[in-house]
Amino acid sequence: MTKSVTLREVAERAGVSLGTASQALNNRPHVSAAARERVLLAAQELGYVPRRRSEATSISTIGLLIKHDSGPLPRFNYFFSYVQAGVELECHAHRINLMVAIVKTDQNNRPVDGWPRIIEEQSVDGFILVGLNVEPTFSELRQQLPNKPIVLVDSYAFGFPFDSVVIDNIGGAIQAVNYLIDRGHRHIGILGTNKHSPPDIRERREGYYWALAARQIDEVYVEESLMQREEGYHALKRLLQRAPHVTAVFAVNDETAIGALQAAYEMRIAVPEELSIIGFDDIDMASEVRPALTTIHVPKMWLGRLGVRRLLERAQSPDAPTVTISVATHLVERNSVGPCRNPDARPERDNKPGGVYIDLPYT
Repeated sequence: MTKSVTLREVAERAGVSLGTASQALNNRPHVSAAARERVLLAAQELGYVPRRRSEATSISTIGLLIKHDSGPLPRFNYFFSYVQAGVELECHAHRINLMVAIVKTDQNNRPVDGWPRIIEEQSVDGFILVGLNVEPTFSELRQQLPNKPIVLVDSYAFGFPFDSVVIDNIGGAIQAVNYLIDRGHRHIGILGTNKHSPPDIRERREGYYWALAARQIDEVYVEESLMQREEGYHALKRLLQRAPHVTAVFAVNDETAIGALQAAYEMRIAVPEELSIIGFDDIDMASEVRPALTTIHVPKMWLGRLGVRRLLERAQSPDAPTVTISVATHLVERNSVGPCRNPDARPERDNKPGGVYIDLPYT
């Protein structure tokens, strides 16, 4: 069987980049007459026939850079595992190769210890960055990847020319808080944010403020913490010690909410009879804890799939305007939110645990 000629071979024969070869073959503007002629001649000489969308868009291999919390112990991230699965499915659908590397990050998703060696791979035609705040290291990244298309997925680099796929964090948070308010809650706390939180989490906190203000509720109860299960556990205890009249809590992610559920169980606070808890993300574990967690669903696999599609579009039209795709969320009702029996104070409770809780280890 004769091996088919690739777009890369055409570009090498013509002495141009992959992007220029793709644009020339697809009769795109911004290609000089001389370069276009060399590409067309090389394609004719080699017998090049475009067969795959990945070739037509100059993308045959994608590099996926995905966040990984730095620390003494690795921490599996339920959320980003689904984003990666979406990238893999879309690459398979377009017959595109995928190379994956982790990027160690600090607690606020900023890369530490430099970028992985995959960015030096000449065979990678474009990159998808997942879960990263790249603003502090933008210059370094762009210096190493001067001409390759980059798409950010649930990542941030405000003010820099990257396409991105983001979550409607503000809208999802407003939906969560309104859901609590509609059930009579007026003293609503928030867990999982701090002054150094990444931009997406600051947006969820902003949505919390907006929802309360829109409903003429002045009291806010912010208990700062990281977005981890053990942090949510301790944050809820601190919150209820200083504000025992809080009747509901919005956790900015499900990991934090699950930690809060465990704290409520140990404090013998019945959920949702005495305290309502709502999360964000809808990871698998949200339906496995007891009571099952009411949360905001994020279409995680679609984040990955849309990231691949946007990268293909960017490679095909490198001069097109920068695009941001905002992915909508929706509420998933389960059993951790109930009506507020008394909007001014949490009801008296007995010494019985508040339901059955699946004790899940932190690490």
